[in-house]
Amino acid sequence: MTHYTSFVALGDSFTEGLNDPAVDGRGGAPERFRGWADRVAERLAELDPEFRYANLAVRGKLIDQVVAEQVPLAVGMRPDLVSLCAGGNDLLRPGSDPDRMAKKLAGAVRELRAAGAEVLLFTGVDPRDTPIMRRARGTFAIFYMHVRSIADLYGCRLVDQWSMQGLRDWRAWSDDRLHMNEEGHRMVAAKVCDVLGIPCEDDWRVAWPPREQVDPRAKRREDVQWVRTHLGPWVVRRLRGRSSGDDLDPKRPDLKPFA
Repeated sequence: MTHYTSFVALGDSFTEGLNDPAVDGRGGAPERFRGWADRVAERLAELDPEFRYANLAVRGKLIDQVVAEQVPLAVGMRPDLVSLCAGGNDLLRPGSDPDRMAKKLAGAVRELRAAGAEVLLFTGVDPRDTPIMRRARGTFAIFYMHVRSIADLYGCRLVDQWSMQGLRDWRAWSDDRLHMNEEGHRMVAAKVCDVLGIPCEDDWRVAWPPREQVDPRAKRREDVQWVRTHLGPWVVRRLRGRSSGDDLDPKRPDLKPFA
């Protein structure tokens, strides 16, 4: 089993932990989100009382922002392990360029590896079951193939969410259909532990029980409500050049013992 004494998590809302409510005051952000990264850090802290952790991820960040604002801080902290998951917000925008994004990601990985960190990369979840997003499935797939290539080229660990069938069930997601809920984050944390070779009680290979058939008319009403409540406000923010993470600081900005 690999021993990690320090871990820095980089990225956007996925790594910040939306929408997995924290418990016992953990999470740091006003909403007290936990998320897969905190769950993994908690497990690593159980294995080493001296373990230290920082989470620099902020919701809404684009890959250029993650690389410019978070990567240099991680390099300066010189941790054993760095997780880097970015690009999801870029891929949701019309005209995103997965080739350019991959070059940006590769440069960040080179910098982190040169600083001596083991790097953990992620593919995203297959969007074929998601309204709107499935239209850009090819763009998502191109970027995640680049991520796989970068992981192979620079000797990184890879968490392949595309193959996680349990994440294709809506019961792993919150009402906004963009962020995982507690169950989703638990599955990802279990997968990360598996990839890192860390003992974990949870299993990422979740087999959900069968669901009752949903009336197509009810499903259409749900989709319309989702557009009004979640997709519409998201589009408006993008048109105004705003992000849900504007003016927010990382929830765990310093590399400190996990508590």
